Amino acid sequence: MPEYLITFNDEWVPAHTEEQIAEKATAARAVIDEMLAADVLIFSNGALNRSTAVCSVESAAGEPLFTDGPYVETKEHLGGFAVVDVPDDEAARHWAGRLAVALDWPQEVHRFRGPGAARR
Repeated sequence: MPEYLITFNDEWVPAHTEEQIAEKATAARAVIDEMLAADVLIFSNGALNRSTAVCSVESAAGEPLFTDGPYVETKEHLGGFAVVDVPDDEAARHWAGRLAVALDWPQEVHRFRGPGAARR
């Protein structure tokens, strides 16, 4: 089955109180539990933020150049994601929609080339 990345950008998320974030986490956890029960979830993490960036790396004269924190020009930052293994785009859209409703903020869906495609 195809694998999909469902993501949200932390800049799409308005300011929330700690109580609101806790409520969103509970709602999202319920959807993640549904994904687990449906045996479609590969991996998920919804706690990413700018403070989690270890480093950025780019190529400089054929060598890796590491800098602390996120890339300076980054205007958007990955806030969280889920990787699902579902039969088609419609199923991926279903789970992204469930997360969008549970969290009340936008989600994006990206299709991977296919399981094992990177190893070819």
